[in-house]
Amino acid sequence: MFFSSLWRVWFYLWVLIVLLCLSPFLLFVIWSDKQYKYFYKLARIWAICVFYGIGMRYNLVGTSKLNKNSSYVFIANHTSMLDIMLMLIVVKDNPFVFVGKKSLADIPVFGFFYRRTSILVDRSNSKSRQQVYYSAQNKINKGLSICIFPEGGVPEDPNIILDHFKDGAFQLAINHQIPIVPISFGKLKFYFPFAWGVGYPGVVPVIIHSPISTLELCSREKQQIKEQTHQTILIPLKKWEQEVKMAKIIQD
Repeated sequence: MFFSSLWRVWFYLWVLIVLLCLSPFLLFVIWSDKQYKYFYKLARIWAICVFYGIGMRYNLVGTSKLNKNSSYVFIANHTSMLDIMLMLIVVKDNPFVFVGKKSLADIPVFGFFYRRTSILVDRSNSKSRQQVYYSAQNKINKGLSICIFPEGGVPEDPNIILDHFKDGAFQLAINHQIPIVPISFGKLKFYFPFAWGVGYPGVVPVIIHSPISTLELCSREKQQIKEQTHQTILIPLKKWEQEVKMAKIIQD
C-alpha cells in the first residue's frame, strides 16, 4: 500500500508538471475553435507523457480503420482516471471533444483547460443535459468527433465489470446520424482504480471495435443499439478480468 500511495502521489505531481510545461502552448491554441486540432495534438503529448511517465503501457490488440475525415461518437468503459489519457493516446487521427462532468472544471489548472475545450454537463440538471446536444452539433459541424463514457460514472461495486449505459451518447449519435465507435480498455480497474493506495503499473489491452452505423436509425432503435454496443465492449472485458484473477490465484 505504501508504494502504491507513493506512486499515486507521483501521478498527480507528474500530471501538474507536464501540464505546466505545456501551458504556454496550450494557452495559445485554446482561444479559437479553428486551432482545436493543434490543441488536440498538445493534449495527446500531455496524455502520452503522463501515461508513460508513471510506468504504464498499452497493447492495441484489435483496431478498426477509421476515416480521418469523418466524425464519430467514441465511447469506452470507465474505471480509472487514466481512461482520459488513454483515449487521447489511441484516437490519433480523429480529434474529439470530451463530454464530461461539470465538477471536473473545479480541478486547479487542469480544470481551466478542461472548461475551455470540453462540453460540460450537470447530469442533475435537465437543461444542462439538453444543451449538450446543441454544443455537440456545433463541434460536429466543425469536423470534430465526440467522446463520452456512457456509464455516467465509475461503478461503486468493484464486481461490476461494465455498468448500464445512459442514453445520451446513443441519442446524440442517432440525432446527428454519425457512427458509434466502441472501445474496450482492459485491466485499468486493477492497475489504477480511483481508490487510494491501490494499483500498480501494467500493460493495458485495448480494442478499437468496428464503427456501428446509425444511418436511418431513429430514437425507437436507441435501446437496441445501446445493448449491442454494451455487449461489444463487455465481451473482451470479461476475458481480461478473468486473466487478472487467474494471475492473482497463481501468485497466491
